[in-house]
Amino acid sequence: MKWQDLLHLLGGVTLFEASALLAGPDSPGEVRRQLSRWAASGRLIQLRRGLYVVASPFAGEAPNLLALASRIRVPSYLSLQSALSYHGVIPESVPVVTSVTTGRPGQCDTPLGLFLYRHLKRDLFWGYREVDLEAGQKAFVATAEKALLDLYYLTAGVLDSSFVRELRLAPDSLDAQCLCSFAARAAKPRLTRAVDLTIRILEEDRTGERRL
Repeated sequence: MKWQDLLHLLGGVTLFEASALLAGPDSPGEVRRQLSRWAASGRLIQLRRGLYVVASPFAGEAPNLLALASRIRVPSYLSLQSALSYHGVIPESVPVVTSVTTGRPGQCDTPLGLFLYRHLKRDLFWGYREVDLEAGQKAFVATAEKALLDLYYLTAGVLDSSFVRELRLAPDSLDAQCLCSFAARAAKPRLTRAVDLTIRILEEDRTGERRL
């Protein structure tokens, strides 16, 4: 397979699995060797075994980092500060794309960005949905309320008012009823207390009245 043949086959798609090329006339071994050569020359970026991105300037539409996060580790969904930033719940953009997975935790450092994966128990792996991104790309992203609950669950230590206030949560960005429902489903007293505290702080921020 020649480079132009690959680009024609991809049809403008920049993120692809090597398995999608194995049905062609070339042997699987030759396809893998050619992909390795293109990665070594900088034409492709290998994100993990079998997953590649066409590098600039050969790429058309640049892949969205959230879409990459969902494909690098399966199953996973964007959560914690990354999802909170995506939903506009916290003011900062975050340099590391953080997801949760039922698999082993770890990170993937690529030329496109750093992707961090935190382990979440299987019975807490819910509260996310597939979202549409630009150019037909998609990603699995936690709802704002579940992203906050995941953050509380995975944070060691005391979840006190100082911790909650340091997040600088937008007062009208979270659904209090949904937060309570999620905390009840998780059935973790520590999370229930943190959610009750969060709702009180958000109400204080909305009204401008802080209780002592």
